[in-house]
Amino acid sequence: MKRVNLILSIAMLILAACNSEKKSEAADSTSLAASDTSGKPVDTAAMNKAWAAYMTPGKSHQMLAKADGKWDAEISFYYNPDSPSVNKAVCENKMILGGRYQQSAYKGAVDGMPFEGVGTLAYDNAKKIYISTWIDNMGTGIMYMEGNYDDATKTMNLKGSATDVASGKDIAMREVFKIVDDKTHTMEMFETKDGKEMKTMSILLKKK
Repeated sequence: MKRVNLILSIAMLILAACNSEKKSEAADSTSLAASDTSGKPVDTAAMNKAWAAYMTPGKSHQMLAKADGKWDAEISFYYNPDSPSVNKAVCENKMILGGRYQQSAYKGAVDGMPFEGVGTLAYDNAKKIYISTWIDNMGTGIMYMEGNYDDATKTMNLKGSATDVASGKDIAMREVFKIVDDKTHTMEMFETKDGKEMKTMSILLKKK
């Protein structure tokens, strides 16, 4: 009798374990189903078409490519508006990665110190916006900005942020880039602190 009871007890334990495992699997299946919000299979053809359009340079990229070449840059800083610091540099623009991005490499001097900086300018085919980044040897952060181009005024208006070196926090930045003609471009940079916007820098670019 004891042997029979032992066998029945083992059988009940095995049955309970199997039921628990099935419940766990069912719960996992329910969780996966809940996480699949689309409920539709991926349309591979549509995805491939969208990706092809996203990666193909268009008119906006061709417009950027017109600025390829070497430029003389006059860079002015306005932290003291009454006597801005005026510096000289050279800039070389070139389209990279198959004409998808414009790279701008600057070399010169700022207040007697060697200066180098690299900017990238992109047109995101999916977002329909221009995206700008900037790094240089006078900092360790990256400035990021987004905006649009007005063909009527040939002006690009970008907004974003950079690091405030005093506080370590982000600071709001605004850039106005204007194509005066094929050989003359201007750029003005503004930053906002304590709710007040001030012009901090400008660049006059003349193509060589």
